[in-house]
Amino acid sequence: MPDPKDEQEALADEWAAALGGDDDGGDGPDSGGADGGDEDGLAEEWAAMAEADDDDGLASNRVLNQDEIDSLLGFDSGDEGEGENAGIMALINSAMVNYERLPMLEVVFDRLVRMMSTSLRNFTSDNVEVSLDQITSIRFGDYLNSIPLPAMLSVFKAEEWDNFGLLVVDSALIYSIVDVLLGGRRGTAAMRIEGRPYTTIERNLVERMVHVVLSDLSASFDPLSPVTFRYDRLETNPRFATIVRPGNAAVLAKLRIDMEDRGGRLELLVPYATLEPVRELLLQMFMGEKFGRDSIWENHLASELWQTEVNLSAVLDETSVSLRDVLQWQVGSRLMLNTSPDGLVDLRCGDVPMFQGRMGRLKGHIAVRIDHDIPKGEEFPR
Repeated sequence: MPDPKDEQEALADEWAAALGGDDDGGDGPDSGGADGGDEDGLAEEWAAMAEADDDDGLASNRVLNQDEIDSLLGFDSGDEGEGENAGIMALINSAMVNYERLPMLEVVFDRLVRMMSTSLRNFTSDNVEVSLDQITSIRFGDYLNSIPLPAMLSVFKAEEWDNFGLLVVDSALIYSIVDVLLGGRRGTAAMRIEGRPYTTIERNLVERMVHVVLSDLSASFDPLSPVTFRYDRLETNPRFATIVRPGNAAVLAKLRIDMEDRGGRLELLVPYATLEPVRELLLQMFMGEKFGRDSIWENHLASELWQTEVNLSAVLDETSVSLRDVLQWQVGSRLMLNTSPDGLVDLRCGDVPMFQGRMGRLKGHIAVRIDHDIPKGEEFPR
């Protein structure tokens, strides 16, 4: 049995002889130049292939930097105004419904601002200015997470629509209302005591203000659709104020209430599910689409209708005849009717039965004396 070591040595001698033969064969000047050129070209080709492989490996294993990740997610700090419409945020927000698709909402909230300005002045006996900052669309869960605490969240119900809404009063407005209603001096900022729950007196005063706001909100919707917003409960924990699913869309109206040097924010959130019963009304471009009436034209149209002439047909009788018999009719053919000279005659206006009467003569003309009218939808009595 041959020794493996001897076989390895024999194989090494063969490789050495082969290499030596190549070197001997390349001694000539022509063959050496050609082989040298081939070797240089082959080396360059191998180097190019190696660089391409390195580039492919780097491309497949490349890690995104922070700027590229921010741009992909839509958090690019360089374009703050376009961040909401870029990257994944654009896909998420594409499912949101824009409040501009409900144009009448803006009219309703404008009415609410005007009415609240008067109501809160009477409520506080102070100079109150109410302004509408913005109207946006937002997911309900995102809004609950963005509420600055402490705050009071008032849940109200739309009775006719059988759904709920949310009214959020921030801490600045809470302390300002308490200060004004309890006779605080003007010109002094409202005292804020953070880190403690709201007292019963503060909750009762805010609840009274919420009733005033809800009354004005009901009056704002009256021209569109009468609705009653009823106060349901007052919460301080956003988790207990959940009225719809977190992913549901809602309309958010942010109001600013100023009482000289005091004031705060009041936010009104109404889910789209709550507005669904009046969605068709809110899609109107202007209120006249529903309530615009021209009394002059209505009166003119009514007067002209009374002067309209209509044709009445007196039907003696009806019978069914086959088409074969009709085709055989000739001049002088007789059609027998199942009626008598004193039978009832039907008076019709088009296809609508109107009256029944009996045939006779009046001043040499054939006439029909009406016996009774036929109520709409009833058959002809015989």
